[in-house]
Amino acid sequence: MTETDVLVVGSGPSGLAAAIASAREGVDTMVVERHGCFGGNITQAMVESIGWYRHEKTVESPGIGLEFEARARAFDGERKEPQSMSQALEADTFKCVADTLVETEGVDKFLHCLGVEAITQGDIITGVITESKEGRQAILAKRVIDCTGDADIAFRAGAACHKPPKSEMEGVSVSFGCSGVDRVRFMAYVQKNPGCLGKWATQTDGKEADLFSPYLSEPFDKAREKGEIPEDVLTGGYWSSLTETGEATYLNMVYMLGLDSTDLKDLTYAEIEGRKQAMLAIAALKKYTPGFENARLRTFGSSLGTRESRKIIGQHIMTVEEVKNQAHFKDSIGIFPEFLDSYGVVIVPTTGRYFQIPYGVMVPKNMDNLLVAGRCVSGDRLSHAALRQMMCCTVTGQGAGVAAAVSVKTRESSRNVNIEQVQKALRKQGVRIH
Repeated sequence: MTETDVLVVGSGPSGLAAAIASAREGVDTMVVERHGCFGGNITQAMVESIGWYRHEKTVESPGIGLEFEARARAFDGERKEPQSMSQALEADTFKCVADTLVETEGVDKFLHCLGVEAITQGDIITGVITESKEGRQAILAKRVIDCTGDADIAFRAGAACHKPPKSEMEGVSVSFGCSGVDRVRFMAYVQKNPGCLGKWATQTDGKEADLFSPYLSEPFDKAREKGEIPEDVLTGGYWSSLTETGEATYLNMVYMLGLDSTDLKDLTYAEIEGRKQAMLAIAALKKYTPGFENARLRTFGSSLGTRESRKIIGQHIMTVEEVKNQAHFKDSIGIFPEFLDSYGVVIVPTTGRYFQIPYGVMVPKNMDNLLVAGRCVSGDRLSHAALRQMMCCTVTGQGAGVAAAVSVKTRESSRNVNIEQVQKALRKQGVRIH
């Protein structure tokens, strides 16, 4: 099909950041996306807040992730996020934000284009095979960045990967939105029955226990007591922003365990079952939640929301001890606040603590000129609770994009790129390294 210097596969928070960062370094950059819009979880799964952890003393990760929020503000595509000092991004408006970013930076692009196979010569990746309406084609590239979320390209290239058993994976979600909500009545109900992190988190540092959380459980508990929701259905969860016209734009209230997002049967089951469970959730909201009496389904997320699947085994495997003890690395490509949210463990960065992210988590052990960014970078089970966060994905994405571009310009492999030059370029892009 074509050739490029840097090819980014997938355009979620990590892929968008990688493509923009690479293009800003002055190399030919292309991004391919399997769906009809850029944005990944933000636009496909309607996950509105990439910074819900943000509080007064949070040390933030400067870079393209913050630019996403600023650009959304310029598009009038944000609202106040209910539990933090951050903003909720309108999923549909962000599609236009992402379009503008990609086009402004001169990134070549293909939507409706699925990366299905890696082209390799020994332990070096040289391109990707795609499938589209035009059939099977090849894109050759000097560097490839896998931002698929599931390490699809890395896995098919033969890079060492790890995937936990289904019984240990984080659950998947089908997000939905409702219209017809009486905002005043609902907020009065929330004020009388405020949720807090301690009600649903099984492990915290203690400081999180009383922090407000837009988490609803009472309506679903009542529905289960009446037999209206099966006992084994884990319906219950979060609301986000509410518009003045009565739209609850992001309801994350379906959580399904024991499913693998790299398994076709599981993906099919999860999409269909998730919609069934969402309708049960809406019925419970209408019956037991003041303000939701006249609510109707507004929209479903266009794709399943996945928290965990396949990850690479990198030159460095991030540990939860490093996340929780302000780890420093000589090859740091950015920082992220001490924020964990997975497996019932919740630590919110209210104390100014942060950790550095090493370049090595993005470099597969046994494959060169391939970098991986996003939730499938290299780490142990609980470090994933930090590395999977969407804002953290923008940090690894920007780091990978700059590193790939620098390695092209200096004619060094991605494995052997001069990390000091990468860090210098990242600083020029506004990234905090240490």
